[in-house]
Amino acid sequence: MGKSLGDFIVRRRDQLIAYQLAVVYDDIEQGVTEVVRGSDLIDSTPYQLELYRAFHHTPPTFWHFPVVLGSDGVKLSKQTGAQSVDVSTPADNLKRALRFLGQSSPDSKETSKILKSAVTAWQPAQVPKLMGRSL
Repeated sequence: MGKSLGDFIVRRRDQLIAYQLAVVYDDIEQGVTEVVRGSDLIDSTPYQLELYRAFHHTPPTFWHFPVVLGSDGVKLSKQTGAQSVDVSTPADNLKRALRFLGQSSPDSKETSKILKSAVTAWQPAQVPKLMGRSL
């Protein structure tokens, strides 16, 4: 397996199934056709594609988006102690996320209108090609 990638782990030392195999199997079983995730996981994609080929299954379409970085260049996450998103301002959060992804957003405070606009106006080519960036 993995002529171009070399061998990679599909069963861990503790005998549990490794993430690469588990996620591909789950996606096949659930009929996943699109995977949207952070660019920090892009290195996993070739291994997962190799597993799809081994299972003789068409892989989903993968979309990798830039991750949000702090001023120190480290990905914002619970593991790095990043401050939580203020859930009391969902419309502002949506607008900020759309701007981060290079998208436009309407001048509205209603989350449903912002989401509807985002779906109809989505421009994949406008998403920054960077692996990560600060807000």
